[in-house]
Amino acid sequence: MSEEASDADRFLALVAAAQGRDIRLTSIQAGLLVAAELGIARDSRAFARLLGIAHSLVLRELSDLAEREGVLQIVKRDLRTMRVHYTLPPRGEV
Repeated sequence: MSEEASDADRFLALVAAAQGRDIRLTSIQAGLLVAAELGIARDSRAFARLLGIAHSLVLRELSDLAEREGVLQIVKRDLRTMRVHYTLPPRGEV
């Protein structure tokens, strides 16, 4: 098994685990959280490109996720590119 396939399997396992902890999370929402935690992607466009999904879908899921208190924080919005930068809140905050 290649290292890239192994990394993808690990990512998918972490996404599934996140969904197991919170059944309200969609696959994309769980992926956004895992990507931020692992430092893979911290903005909507990078996440969409890495996973090969439409940026508009990521923006919608990110918006829904940001409405939930304590899940993630929007740090910056680029109105020209529609890119949204986000981060996880510090541990222990809710």
